Amino acid sequence: MAAYIARRILLMFPTLLGILFVSFIVVQFAPGGPVERVLAQLSGADTGGTSRISGGGGDMGSRGQVGASADAVSSKYRGAQGLDPDFIKKLEAQFGFDKPAHERFALMLWNFARFDFGKSYFRDVNVIELIKEKLPVSMSLGIWMTLLTYLISIPLGIRKAVMDGSRFDTWTSGIIIVGFAIPGFLFAILLIILFAGGSFFNIFPLRGLTSDGWAQFPWYWKIIDYFWHITLPLISMALGAFATMTLLTKNSFLDEIRKQYVMTARAKGCSEWQVLYNHIFRNAMLIVIAGFPSAFIHAFFSGSLLIETIFSLDGLGLLGFESILNRDYPVVFGTLFIFSLVGLVVNLVSDLAYMWVDPRIDFEAREV
Repeated sequence: MAAYIARRILLMFPTLLGILFVSFIVVQFAPGGPVERVLAQLSGADTGGTSRISGGGGDMGSRGQVGASADAVSSKYRGAQGLDPDFIKKLEAQFGFDKPAHERFALMLWNFARFDFGKSYFRDVNVIELIKEKLPVSMSLGIWMTLLTYLISIPLGIRKAVMDGSRFDTWTSGIIIVGFAIPGFLFAILLIILFAGGSFFNIFPLRGLTSDGWAQFPWYWKIIDYFWHITLPLISMALGAFATMTLLTKNSFLDEIRKQYVMTARAKGCSEWQVLYNHIFRNAMLIVIAGFPSAFIHAFFSGSLLIETIFSLDGLGLLGFESILNRDYPVVFGTLFIFSLVGLVVNLVSDLAYMWVDPRIDFEAREV
């Protein structure tokens, strides 16, 4: 087992390298960039031309060279017309674009290997500090959504499998399919209209995870206030994942119930409870455990983007989206690296959980 874990850890390095390399290449060909963003702001502010040469001592040749340099810069960056080429070069140096692409990529890898993600281009804050600031919101949404989904979906899926074809199974399947068909963001808007002062009731708050003055609340009121704020975002996020996990659990248990070893266990006189939880459960839960990493990462980052926007929650999903729009590359690559690393580690933990559920699995015997 130790050798298998070591191999998996070693494979994380080329995987992370490939993710960063492909993303870096995409960024090189993507239109726009931090320099263009600053130039667009300057052009919109109508700062006027700053490349005019003062004094009358220059000859036509020097003026031609300055004009050629300005034309070259103008052709490289949209909105650079009328700006001093030296100023634009300083902007390039400030954002690190004065170096060739391969040097920038090598420097990024060296910094990331030391977990140095640099500073945000437009916030003047270290990327690590920025992620720490936004992390509690995403952790709250991701962890609670995953726990809620598994704690409800697994027992419900087992019950549906045992009562397959019954009225309970039919009605719950109809509700689950309808819930799965409704997009999470649309359901979030519906909840706001119904329960957050939209048109009917004003029961739940609309912004943030805590109320003003939360730090001064008694400990028990802090807990109540926290869950009061997170109720609507959590329900909105869990809707689709809840339906998927319930049906996955049901189908997995149905496949196992129909196998020969279940009939053998019943023939030996085992009770239905023993058959279900001593024999079927371990095998049926393998596929559920296999889906945990992707479900967790999806809930932790990408799945929370629209919900964070609708409920004004300043988390990592919203941070990553805004960073992409603003071409804030240190934040983009920093969050990409961290979540890729977390995803790989969680996948390894998931594989190890297979052994806990079914000790018959031996990864050490597999050829890699």
